[in-house]
Amino acid sequence: MRLPIFAAALALALPAAAQTGDDTVTTFTLPNGMDAIVIEDNRAPVVVHMVWYDVGAADEPPGKSGIAHYLEHLMFKGTDDLGPGEFSRIVEAQGGSDNAFTSYDYTGYFQRVASDRLGLMMEMEADRMRDLRLDSDDFLTERDVVQEERAQRTDSNPGAIFAEQRRAIQYLNHPYAIPIIGWPQEIRELTLQDAIDFYREHYAPNNATLIVAGDVDPAEVERLALEHYGPIAANPDLAPRVRPSEPPQLVPRRATMEDDRVSNPYVIRTYLAPERDAGAQEEAAALTILAQVLGGSSQTSIMGRTLEQEEGTALYTSAFYSGTSLDDTTFGLVVMPVPGRSLEEAEADMDRMIAQLLEEGIEDAQLERIKAQIRASEIYGRDSLQGRARNYGVAITSGLTVEDVQEWPRILEAVTEEDILAAAERVFDMNRSVTGYLTRPEAPTEEVSQ
Repeated sequence: MRLPIFAAALALALPAAAQTGDDTVTTFTLPNGMDAIVIEDNRAPVVVHMVWYDVGAADEPPGKSGIAHYLEHLMFKGTDDLGPGEFSRIVEAQGGSDNAFTSYDYTGYFQRVASDRLGLMMEMEADRMRDLRLDSDDFLTERDVVQEERAQRTDSNPGAIFAEQRRAIQYLNHPYAIPIIGWPQEIRELTLQDAIDFYREHYAPNNATLIVAGDVDPAEVERLALEHYGPIAANPDLAPRVRPSEPPQLVPRRATMEDDRVSNPYVIRTYLAPERDAGAQEEAAALTILAQVLGGSSQTSIMGRTLEQEEGTALYTSAFYSGTSLDDTTFGLVVMPVPGRSLEEAEADMDRMIAQLLEEGIEDAQLERIKAQIRASEIYGRDSLQGRARNYGVAITSGLTVEDVQEWPRILEAVTEEDILAAAERVFDMNRSVTGYLTRPEAPTEEVSQ
């Protein structure tokens, strides 16, 4: 079951201008249930064409970790009309570029081409939505590619391994605990039938959102969408998007990892935190600005200014939060101490900065500066067609609406110091935290001969 992107789903493919102050955005829904968002920008004869599926790594069957990402690779192997790799070769021949990505809550495919090539992109994307062709050779070859990707990006990187282990500790029951690329032993056991079953269940128009951004006419986009995506049958057996729930965390959790390859040890702590919810984004907005206040800039944030600049006790500090998540996300802090300073001292510094924030509050100038940076980022971000399209795609597949996306800057602007401190009080609960030390093994003590 799809999460609707509009207040009420349309029974027919009728365009609807978004009534949220941004008249460049138009939405419609095809009769087969495929939603569409059109973002007009006529500054250059270019278009970004995206298809987002409401399925990601957190929607995989138990024991089949990595199948969502694996299928993303296989989608380039060919259809009944296109040979392996031909999709990307055609895009390149048009002077364009294409790629794909998988996360916990979504899988997306995109092309950036000249505006007059939009129909061709839809034709090819619709073809692989319904007529992907796989054989055993393709499957085995690409499985080797995924295993090598994991070896390079995760297994050879102690920071990536540590992040994977900490996430598995953060979530005891929810599938956010499982790496997007999959556990190595389960990747090795994936079969061709696993990929086919996953494709047939989830790759359907009633589980997808079309996003087109650029030099286009919404009426023409709708006509092309009806022509190419309209004939694809919906999957009437698409199951509701239900995931295992996370039990309440009652005690702090800790993890320490030692690795000879670590050059700069650090302490990192993450807290379970609420995600952005449709129609109720205020808490997420406060947490977004809280991350900037605590660790957004080494020059002006509380941790950066104090620990890096004034005291000189840290090489690096950061705070991070991303609310675009279908289920509970995390709020995190990092302190990398200078050589000679222990991780225990660095953790004490982290706690001291949190306490300082809660006791002293936020300087008016700092809060205004952060909001000005957010406004500037929003303005600059409009120069990127792909970035604007991606903002909508990530939000929609995470349970938000078009209206939520367009209201987000206003909600951020309205955040007050009181909102931020109240959100901080709620999120900084040690009983909902995981604290991790990534460090090098201690050098063995040399024995002195008598």
